[in-house]
Amino acid sequence: MSRTLHKDVAIIGGGLVGSSAALALRRMGFSVVLLDKGYCGAQASGVNYGGVRRQGRPPEQIALSQRAHAIWPRLKEVIGIDGEFVRSGHLKIARTEAEMASLEAYAARVADLGLGLELVGHNQLRERFPWIAGNIVGASLCQGDGHANPRLVSAAFALAARRAGADVLEHTPVSHVEKVPEGFHLSTGPGIEIKAQFVINSAGAWADSFAEAFGEPVPLSRIYPSMIVTEPVSVFMSANIGAEGGGIYARQVDRGNCIVGGMRGEPNTDLDFSRPTGSGAVTIMNRAAALFPALRNSYAIRFWSGTEGEMADRNPVIGFSRTTPNLIHAFGFSGAGFQIAPGVGEVLAELVRDGASRTPIEAFAIDRFSRKDQGSPAGSTPEPQERDISK
Repeated sequence: MSRTLHKDVAIIGGGLVGSSAALALRRMGFSVVLLDKGYCGAQASGVNYGGVRRQGRPPEQIALSQRAHAIWPRLKEVIGIDGEFVRSGHLKIARTEAEMASLEAYAARVADLGLGLELVGHNQLRERFPWIAGNIVGASLCQGDGHANPRLVSAAFALAARRAGADVLEHTPVSHVEKVPEGFHLSTGPGIEIKAQFVINSAGAWADSFAEAFGEPVPLSRIYPSMIVTEPVSVFMSANIGAEGGGIYARQVDRGNCIVGGMRGEPNTDLDFSRPTGSGAVTIMNRAAALFPALRNSYAIRFWSGTEGEMADRNPVIGFSRTTPNLIHAFGFSGAGFQIAPGVGEVLAELVRDGASRTPIEAFAIDRFSRKDQGSPAGSTPEPQERDISK
């Protein structure tokens, strides 16, 4: 039998962004339904690497990243667990002089944005991080960054939203959404009808279909980050490691396991899912062994991959629709959404409550791509037009 729910806000996508938005909205007093076609946090939010870093983000993301940065140390207060969050520092290594010059240029660009980056030369790197091998030229250290366990954090946000009074509906794919005079009407696979004043599209790698249904096509593609985890070894890694130019990232948890990434998986026949490749896993393990001698004789005990949405300019889409009043988008985090997601959730709640956010998000407007095509000034923001569009 079908049933109808009447809510202030319907959120499509139960990843970390959608779940944190649901929690923030409930704490503001809004009625919320959170919908996911599978399990909340089971896609990119729950299978990512777990880096909690501000360093390396485009300058336009830093204000949002700083907002999230203030939430991570309070996770136990916010969601009931600490999510294994560790403020270990994030060390981004340079393997060439050109990469070091790039790190120096980035540090200069964000010098006034509060990251407190410290440039570390070759000799100092050897003294402070002797467990790193290879001909490393230098590095950039962001001492306040760290890492956490995405499998715990993502599910805990959804559970906290449910405890706060949100209706959390898993295995509930949205089959139809349309704008109607009184708000939005959503239909789901299990026969649940939803009427809501606001809709938040936080459907991750599947969000482009909902955006396009409302006349807002975007250049979203799918990527498949791939990770390995090693057997427990003696703790040696004192920082979350990244590399300028990519290729490897690594962190170690208190139990001694190391999580290492840097390659991509491939989609399954069912494009909702992906898997690591054998060649990619071997490549990651070899890179890790070359960079971290302590791992040269360790076993890799698990491999995995996930499906993530990537935007053409690697910045997310966050903000109001430009075609449909009360439709809000939040997707396309391009493999770097874990750290900023709790801050994004607060921003989305502010958009519902206030119509604007105290954190600048203009750079993430969904119409930025069409403005480029039309040659409009980057800062121009057309007002939303009253328009009903059905999928």
